[in-house]
Amino acid sequence: MRLYILLFLSMMVPGLLLAQTGTITGKVIHANSKAPLAKVSVFLSNATFGTTTAEDGTFALKGVRPGQYDLIVTSVGYEDYMQQVLVGSQPIVVNAELKPAVQQLRDVVVMTPADWKRNYDMFLVEFFGTSAYAKQCKISNPHDLTLIYRKSKKLLQAYSYDFINIENKALGYRIKFLLKDFKSDRLNNLISWQGRLLYEELPGSESQKRKWEMRRQDIFYGSNLHFFRSLVGGKYDKEGFVMRILARRPNEARPPEEVIQRKLDKFQSVNRDSMTYWLSLYNMSKYHEKLYREPVTPAQMVKSTDQNGIYALAFPENLYVTYTKKRETQEFKDIYRPLDMENFETSVLTLYKPYALFDANGAVVSSNSMLYEGSWSKNKIAELLPVDYVPSASYTPPYLK
Repeated sequence: MRLYILLFLSMMVPGLLLAQTGTITGKVIHANSKAPLAKVSVFLSNATFGTTTAEDGTFALKGVRPGQYDLIVTSVGYEDYMQQVLVGSQPIVVNAELKPAVQQLRDVVVMTPADWKRNYDMFLVEFFGTSAYAKQCKISNPHDLTLIYRKSKKLLQAYSYDFINIENKALGYRIKFLLKDFKSDRLNNLISWQGRLLYEELPGSESQKRKWEMRRQDIFYGSNLHFFRSLVGGKYDKEGFVMRILARRPNEARPPEEVIQRKLDKFQSVNRDSMTYWLSLYNMSKYHEKLYREPVTPAQMVKSTDQNGIYALAFPENLYVTYTKKRETQEFKDIYRPLDMENFETSVLTLYKPYALFDANGAVVSSNSMLYEGSWSKNKIAELLPVDYVPSASYTPPYLK
């Protein structure tokens, strides 16, 4: 089955400038009264840097790796405050004013406990996945989630007003997740989500920490985080990445996905011949594709911008990225693979905008800019790493062992 992951969340890669760290300080006050606000959460989204404000509203985040981050200030009863910060050697001062939240009207959801349990079970599969790591993830406050399933559209939606607390015992993280919006569109096999994450290290023995580190490394190498960092560092080829251009044209002989799914539902138990016919159309490729075999380089696709430390990635058609140090273990129906090409991990990038922006650390800082298919789409929340994760230099990917 084809699986897409939309980049609604800025996925920031760990820094390359490891010798330098930055500091962010500031104060949080009430927007109307200007009174200081205590015990407000302040954190860098997708990282392990977070704190709460003191009685006088002040806060400090120290030892932050250089790069561009979303600084989040949040407290129940107030609108979230978000500011992009570009961390370097110079201290950053952020003074935030929180406005009282205006209650937004959402759909009124009336469901039985059985309906909620069914929706929650679906959510866990789409949110965490079904991997061995996913089975070691647990949400401690599941009833803080609002879940809606629209059967006619095969659409599952979820959101929360407060943090969802997650324990990932596979990777050794405790995650506080403000889930603004989650959608699983089963008609188009599209998963998208918006939210803010704060990672904390779980306590563990030395042997447990070593196991967690090996698992984290195995996820990191060959990932999109690894790829973007390799582009900035100029070592993409030595790191095992090969980039090519993939041209696609819609297959006009294949009906729209929504039509196929509706017919499959209709004939599932009443007409075997019709079911077989529509299954054959479902298995038909969505595209006519041509892979240009000549590899492309970052020099052809990456340009500097007028903002220091921020780069633009642009390419024609689609970018076909192969990681030659791991073999693919999962079949992706709509990922084109020539018969004479080895079964390495492969991902396809499609731009939703003329270009995607990323920083000197390899962090993608433009939201809604790209779509991932293939290997990079299969890792869900259970396999996500914080942006400040740095792997051990001694690790060797499995294919090279």
